[in-house]
Amino acid sequence: MAHKAVADTDAMSRTAQAAVFVAPNQPFAMQEFPLRPVEADEALVRITMSTICRSDIHSWEGKRHNPTPGILGHEIIGTIEQLGQDLGPDMRGATLREGDRITWTEFFYCGTCYYCRILDMPQKCVQLRKYGHDPADISPHLLGGFAEYCYLLPGTGIVGLPSELADEEATPLNCGVATMVSVTEQAEIGVGETVVVQGLGLLGLYGVALARARGARTVIGLDAIPSRRDMAQRFGADLVFDIGAMTPDEIVTAVRDACPPDGPDVVVEVCGVPAVLPQGLAMLRKGGRYVIAGIVFPNADVTLDANAILSKWITVRGNHNYHPRHLVQALDFVARNRAALPFKDIVDSQFALADLDTAFARAADRQVLRAAIVP
Repeated sequence: MAHKAVADTDAMSRTAQAAVFVAPNQPFAMQEFPLRPVEADEALVRITMSTICRSDIHSWEGKRHNPTPGILGHEIIGTIEQLGQDLGPDMRGATLREGDRITWTEFFYCGTCYYCRILDMPQKCVQLRKYGHDPADISPHLLGGFAEYCYLLPGTGIVGLPSELADEEATPLNCGVATMVSVTEQAEIGVGETVVVQGLGLLGLYGVALARARGARTVIGLDAIPSRRDMAQRFGADLVFDIGAMTPDEIVTAVRDACPPDGPDVVVEVCGVPAVLPQGLAMLRKGGRYVIAGIVFPNADVTLDANAILSKWITVRGNHNYHPRHLVQALDFVARNRAALPFKDIVDSQFALADLDTAFARAADRQVLRAAIVP
């Protein structure tokens, strides 16, 4: 569908389409929303691509709360169509201009609260709001990726995209890739260490590549889907195990045998399955580190042996959202390594906005690795 041009003089009379999330497990509803002129500290972006994150699927399936009606989608890129006079520069200090191709943080924050100013944790701002997580019945309506346009509000970190970066390489940057930059930083992966990645979707594949870039000696990937295990080896995994053909005890034994003398230094969970946590703890060497990043829905109860954490001196960390600098680092990592690693191949299917139901169904069943929506 052709995009409607937006001009300052008649923006109030223009509209844009979006696929609206009306309730869990229900079809998306195509709806028109009014486009208003931007405020001085806002931008209006014409979306060129968005991708379906696993957290979008959790919302769609009712595993986590999302306002309804709403517009899901937070992995987004696009071009600036309207730019408020007070907005800019981007996070690198570059002047922003209409027509610039950009990505932006998946959230916007106040910059003045205790978490923002004192702890330097804007990703945990007390007033944090996230793209793809706001109600669509409140102006400016368009704050999610599965639409033709998206407004960028104050507190959003923006970064320009180099022209050589393909849309498929750029779109996952502001969620999956930036998150994994944060995760591998939290894991404190060092030169010569052994790392296990539980789950080889987009997060896991980037986890493999980033662990390798940080100097890991051995990287092991765990997944039940053959194509994902194959892809992990293209991203630098030394070993992959088919967890669908193994018992939990067999998985732990195989990993520990592959990481002498006493198991891996680091385990990273990005599969979103709470039941794997006891396995991760059992794999680790004494003094090992465990980062949990994939279980992004509430009531994810699991029984753990707390004494194992204590007696083995294990450090367990959660990672949810990321610091804005991680987005800049994610962009640099992809731009620097795109000739050697198949980032573009991760986004392995494209759908029109009107076909969002099909895209979600295929992504939920893991028939595709990362589904892209091109409005």
